[in-house]
Amino acid sequence: MKKRIMSGMRPTGKLHLGHYLGVIDNWVKLQDEYDCFYQVADWHALTTKYDNTEDLKQNVIDIVSDWLACGIDPERSTVYLQSLVPETAELHIYLSMITPQNWVERDPTLKDMAKILKSKEGFASQINYGLMGYPVLMTADILLFNADFVPVGIDQVAHVELTRDIARRFNNVYHTDFFKEPQPLLNNCSLICGLDGNKMGKSFNNDIKISDTAEVTAKKVMSAITDRSRMRKDDLGHPDECEVAFKYWKIFGTETEINTVRCECEKGQRGCADCKRQLGAKINERMAEIRDKRSYYEQHPEIVEEIIREGSKKAQIEAQKILGEVRNLVRMF
Repeated sequence: MKKRIMSGMRPTGKLHLGHYLGVIDNWVKLQDEYDCFYQVADWHALTTKYDNTEDLKQNVIDIVSDWLACGIDPERSTVYLQSLVPETAELHIYLSMITPQNWVERDPTLKDMAKILKSKEGFASQINYGLMGYPVLMTADILLFNADFVPVGIDQVAHVELTRDIARRFNNVYHTDFFKEPQPLLNNCSLICGLDGNKMGKSFNNDIKISDTAEVTAKKVMSAITDRSRMRKDDLGHPDECEVAFKYWKIFGTETEINTVRCECEKGQRGCADCKRQLGAKINERMAEIRDKRSYYEQHPEIVEEIIREGSKKAQIEAQKILGEVRNLVRMF
């Protein structure tokens, strides 16, 4: 049998190239080798946006549309909605009973989410109960399918370690070896900065969305930061000091194209504007098929909803098996 993977994302809006290159493209490749469970974590979205749920359903549809367009295949992977698998909540209760408070408080994910909540006007001193339980709920997401691996970036390894600690503690408390201790599966993928050189993010208004049209993408690329030392088109360039554009070339260009861009830039034969126009075309070439599929799903949201519901039913069947064994181990009635 294939080893099992579990991972997920909070539905906070349409995804961008950072999500595609940093996470989704890797998920797509993993489908051939692993039994994959990919979750839209709508309960997790409530930890910091419990008072702003007007767009939650649309955000769920948008994120799954992006996944499908990028190559996540519901025939090969289980795509499901967290709140449609309520077994997650029951497992969360059992795990919360055995998890020491200080384990939760030291979790870096919780600290990051607390910063987001505290930055909201009127909530300067409040951290809600749901946010405190965030790390244990994430652990329940993983252990509900007894995953072997969790694909993560290096900044998320600490949370997988917490999941391993909780799995080990459950096994010790109930004298079993039922829960596996999942291993982090580090992403070996490209990282992309925002158009301003900072981390790409919707809230920073520096992103290129997977769903952006070719025209919008090209326009956004023209705003990318380049070599600040160049004043004229024929000034000698410094590709390694180009804050955004050349970094994009190294992700989207071929080896020959990258070498050509470097050589022409260093010799002052390539202006930044022309360079970005060509770069925009290159990105659009890479994203054309994905964009067409994304447009199709946007026009047919009923198909996306059906995929979510069917995937959630499939996930729930497996979750019930795991939870049934947990109830027996805890000796529930």
